[in-house]
Amino acid sequence: MIIRGGTVVDTDPVRVAVADVLVDNGRIVAVGTDLPHTADEILDATGMLVLPGFVDTHRHTWQAGLRATGADISLGLYLDIVTNRVGPRYQPTDVYLGTLAGALECLDAGITTVVDWNHIQHTPEHTAAALDALRTAGIRAVFGYCVQNPDVGAARKVQAATSELVTMAMAPRGPEIVGDDEALGEWLVARELGLAVTVHMGGHGRESATRGLDFLRRNNLLGPRTSYAHGNDYSGDQLRLIADSGGAIAVSPIVEMDLGIGAPVTARAKNAGVPTGLGADAVISGPGDMFSLMRADYAYARLEDDTFTTRDALRAATVVGARVADLDALGTLAPGSHADLVLLRTDLPGVAPVHDPVASVVLSMDTRAVDTVIVGGRVVKRSGRLAADVTTLLTELATSAARVTATA
Repeated sequence: MIIRGGTVVDTDPVRVAVADVLVDNGRIVAVGTDLPHTADEILDATGMLVLPGFVDTHRHTWQAGLRATGADISLGLYLDIVTNRVGPRYQPTDVYLGTLAGALECLDAGITTVVDWNHIQHTPEHTAAALDALRTAGIRAVFGYCVQNPDVGAARKVQAATSELVTMAMAPRGPEIVGDDEALGEWLVARELGLAVTVHMGGHGRESATRGLDFLRRNNLLGPRTSYAHGNDYSGDQLRLIADSGGAIAVSPIVEMDLGIGAPVTARAKNAGVPTGLGADAVISGPGDMFSLMRADYAYARLEDDTFTTRDALRAATVVGARVADLDALGTLAPGSHADLVLLRTDLPGVAPVHDPVASVVLSMDTRAVDTVIVGGRVVKRSGRLAADVTTLLTELATSAARVTATA
């Protein structure tokens, strides 16, 4: 595949140029102006921006059918809805429909990679349904394995069911939620299977944040390949401790502020040297597109540190997000990187004219601009339309949502 004539926006470092992109066997081969003239497929990107696909570092993808049911609520009420009211009603079919719709929503918005923190795995059948949905969608995903008292044998079977596009991480409930023995068991399963860890920590108050990090330190669990979702309550010293350990933070700026979890930690984390990515978290209480997340995060970070730039916001949504997700060769246009790409229109009201492509992506664009999306060299959205047929899916999702939310 050759993508011709677009304005190429790379991220590491951030740079902009009119160039072609050559893709072969799912990888970027070259970016330049003297590339071959023929290919199996030629995409005309004239008048578009070509950039790496967005990386969502923290999302409960299965909740797509619960969209906006949790406006104007607290974190406590959100947890009550998910844990006590609606979540227990989910059957494997509901998990499949919600996860598939959520993954396609990501692709439609230019999010080519999602860390799916999947805490709806009531049974192995629920787990299988979620994995099946991610594979069917064609998105690149890190499947967060979250079960009570995980067993190495069961987790190994899930790991065996993953693929090149859908990999696995441990999603422990963690020491701020469960007891020390159970939390330690979760981490030991991750270590036994060589899994990265993505965990909700640092968003439950200062005392809880301190207690959780102390637990990790005492048990020699602080280390790389660990992503802390939220992290709002960490002090500067605690953020530096995470940075020194090689950890990262997944910030969900809108949901964190909506649910009263706390102020996004992006600027403080950046200054402490902690890689920080962005995540939609829960569309129950916030939007699911990266444009909204970049804008919200940029605006709040600028309040705390006026050296935070639109380039920082774009990197959080791409190459730094890939680091947070513990994925290599992703989020940039460097040769050898996975060909996960998004082509954005610049000829729209509210977008045109484009003077600074990076600033336009962060400040001016929305999902209307997403013309073409490519994952692993495969086009999943073309000329503004997903390749998947979503009509039947959305009808089935609505039926599922009506059932699980009835009198909730």
